[in-house]
Amino acid sequence: MSEPALQTSALTKEYKGTRVLDAVDLAVEHGSVFGFLGPNGAGKTTTLRLVTGLARPTSGAIRVLGHDVASVGAATRAELGFLPDVPAFYDWMTAPEYLRFAGGLFGLEHRVLTQRVGMLLDQAGLAGVTTRIGGFSRGMKQRLGIAQALINAPRLLLLDEPTSALDPIGRKEVLDLIETLRGRTTVFFSTHLLGDVERVCDTVAILDHGRVLTQAPITELKSRYSSSKVVVEVTGRVPELVAALDASPWAASVEAPRARGGIVAAGAGAGDSGGEPVAITVTVTDVAEARLGIPRIVADLGVGLVRFEAAELTLEEVFVDLVGEADRGGGASRGAEGDSIGVVTTERETQR
Repeated sequence: MSEPALQTSALTKEYKGTRVLDAVDLAVEHGSVFGFLGPNGAGKTTTLRLVTGLARPTSGAIRVLGHDVASVGAATRAELGFLPDVPAFYDWMTAPEYLRFAGGLFGLEHRVLTQRVGMLLDQAGLAGVTTRIGGFSRGMKQRLGIAQALINAPRLLLLDEPTSALDPIGRKEVLDLIETLRGRTTVFFSTHLLGDVERVCDTVAILDHGRVLTQAPITELKSRYSSSKVVVEVTGRVPELVAALDASPWAASVEAPRARGGIVAAGAGAGDSGGEPVAITVTVTDVAEARLGIPRIVADLGVGLVRFEAAELTLEEVFVDLVGEADRGGGASRGAEGDSIGVVTTERETQR
């Protein structure tokens, strides 16, 4: 098996006695789009500064493209591309002028540089744009920044929050560009935006307070945590079913949709769902017991069962479970973006 494109071992960094990275282990395989996910202040930018050699670790090791960063030479650095979180440009230049300038710093031959500038401008959706960079939107600047980071055809591309502060259109354009790089170069994508990671990355590491909580392919990570949640879709008597499920010894929490006009009232009649199926998500501590107990409760209440299966979690739900930031208290809602339907949540006050 070949050595990862990027590998860190027990990587630790302290600033004035404060530990901002704590024994971070990462392995980024060649050709992957690797999501480095964490809240603001988790240590993501510090990690990138260490990987690029802009800062030195307190302890631990970093290997980039098979070489120790502490002793890496110019030849290996020339195989890296880097986009900082706030890229700087010469506003008086045009996009082609800026890319030619960046390529010149790498000593690219004129013919190769001309071909590469044209290809990257087209890939970034900036071909034919004659406006000076000072007149670019934030999204255009981010796409130009990625093009600049690709001008030397790097084997490893490091992106620090490339979609941060962009509007939805700008984010889509940048993510579309990143997707085109899959398999062509290794992309290390640092961000706090879970939806972006879920869309374009194949592997993710979650960082919180300087520590890596987990690293795995996204599909494996979601499958691993989905095993503790089940979805029961029913018609009628939702409040009674929620109460019965919550009283079960194997149920850690129960989530049911909130009615558009308010919380579903306890004790409502059999038609309380209006005849429409309602999906209830149950977090369980014993999957085997839940598989036996849930159908029994549904049958005892005479509820119409539409669906009963393991829940498919989003990366956001996995992230919240891992960092322990879920807001589960009395009627808190956490729905899809733009969704007016909240969630009624019950959870045990005593830990199991």
